Amino acid sequence: MTATSAASAAYIVAGLLFILSLAGLSRHETAKSGNAFGIAGMALALAATVGVATRDISAIGLTLLVVAVVIGAAIGLWRARAVEMTGMPELIALLHSFVGLAAVLVGWNGYLSVEGADPSDGGSTLRGAEAGIHSGEVVIGVFIGAVTFTGSIVAFLKLSARIKSNPLMLPGRNWLNLGALALFAVLTVVFVVEPNLLVLSVVTALALALGWHLVASIGGGDMPVVVSMLNSYSGWAAAASGFLLGNDLLIITGALVGSSGAYLSYIMCKAMNRSFISVIAGGFGNEGSAAASDVDYGEHTEIGAEDVAELLRDADSVVITPGYGMAVAQAQGAVADLTRKLIDRGVQVRFGIHPVAGRLPGHMNVLLAEAKVPYDVVLEMDEINDDLAGTSVVLVIGANDTVNPAAAEDPTSPIAGMPVLRVWEAERVVVFKRSMNTGYAGVQNPLFFRDNSRMLFGDARERVEDILRAL
Repeated sequence: MTATSAASAAYIVAGLLFILSLAGLSRHETAKSGNAFGIAGMALALAATVGVATRDISAIGLTLLVVAVVIGAAIGLWRARAVEMTGMPELIALLHSFVGLAAVLVGWNGYLSVEGADPSDGGSTLRGAEAGIHSGEVVIGVFIGAVTFTGSIVAFLKLSARIKSNPLMLPGRNWLNLGALALFAVLTVVFVVEPNLLVLSVVTALALALGWHLVASIGGGDMPVVVSMLNSYSGWAAAASGFLLGNDLLIITGALVGSSGAYLSYIMCKAMNRSFISVIAGGFGNEGSAAASDVDYGEHTEIGAEDVAELLRDADSVVITPGYGMAVAQAQGAVADLTRKLIDRGVQVRFGIHPVAGRLPGHMNVLLAEAKVPYDVVLEMDEINDDLAGTSVVLVIGANDTVNPAAAEDPTSPIAGMPVLRVWEAERVVVFKRSMNTGYAGVQNPLFFRDNSRMLFGDARERVEDILRAL
C-alpha cells in the first residue's frame, strides 16, 4: 500500500471516529467515550498527515512540521490544564479565531502559489474551469476564515468582559451587513474572472470588518448562540481549507463541525425564541431596546443561610437552577454535597438547566458532571418547567436572565419571548447573588422583588457551605 493510500484509509477511519465522537458527546453518559473517540481520530489524522509529509517535503520542512505540532500540543495541554471552567467560553472563542486565521492564510497561500505564480518560473498552469474553481475556493475560503477570525475575537472580548456585552447599534447596521454580502458576491465574480491581488485584499478587509460588526451587533444575552455559531463558521472555514489543500479529512471534519454547529445554533435559537437568521446575520431585524428598566419593582427581601436551611428541612421537593454565577464561585462541589445531604433526608432534589445557562452550550452540565451530580436528576428546561408550580423551594444559584419573568410577562423587555425557567411559580424561591446588579443581558429581574422570593447575598460557594453547616 502506498503512503497516499494509507493516508486516505487513515482519514476515513479518523472521519468515522469523529462521527462517533459527536454521537457520544450528545449524551451525559457517553460524553467521556465521545471525547476519547475525538482524541483518537485527531491523533490518527495527525500521524497520517506527518506520514504523507515525509514523502512530499524536505527534511527541514518535516522538522519544522514536527516542531510546530509539538509546540501546539504543549500549549494546548498547558491551557487545558490551567483554564478554569469560567474561562472556557472565551478560550473556545479564541480557538475559533485560530481556525479562521488558518483558513485565511491557506487561502492566501493558494492564491500566491497558483493564481499569483508565474508559469514561466515553474508556477501553476491551471486553465479554464479548473482555474475558475480554484479561484472560487480561494476567495470563499478567505472570506469565511476572515469573518470567523474577527467575529471570534469580538466574542472573546465580550465573554471575557474586555468590552461591553451590549450590542453595537450603528445607523443602518442591517444595510451595512447586506451591502457587505452583496459586495462580496460581486468581488467573487470579479476574482474568478480575473484573479488579482487587489481584489483578494479588498475581500479580506471586507470580511474582517463584517466579522467584527456581525458579532459586535449581537447582545450579551445571545452570546451562547454566538459561540455555537462561530463553531459552525470555523468548521466551514476548515472545509474550505480542505478543498484548497485537496485534503479529504479537512473537508469531512469541517463539514461535520459546520453542520453540527449550525444545528446546535438553531436549537438554541428555538429555545430562546430568537430568529436563527437574525442571530447569524448580526441581529438583523432587531433594532434593540434599552437594556435597563426604569420600572420600580419595590424592595427585595433578604434571607440568611440558617433560614434557608430551615426552608430546606421542611421541603418535600427542591429544584436547583444554576447559572454562570455558580461557575464563577466554583460552587458546584458544595452544591453536589447539598444535593446528597437533602436526598439522604428524603427530599426530592432535581436540577433545572436552561439551554443557554452559562456562557456556552452545556456549561452547567459539565460543571455538575465534574462534581459527580447524578445524571438522572439533571433535567432540561422543558422537562422541569411544568413541575415548578408544585415545588417547595427553588434555589437559583448564580442564574439571572434564564429565570427572569420579564421574558414571559413584559413585551417591552429586551428578552421578551425568551423561554425561561418559571421558578417564580414555586412556593418559595431563594436567589443566590453577589449583589442586585443586572445579569449579562443588562436587564433587571423582577423575580428578586416577588413576595415569595428571598435574596441570599455573597459568594455562592460560601453561602451553600453555610447552609450545609446549618443543616
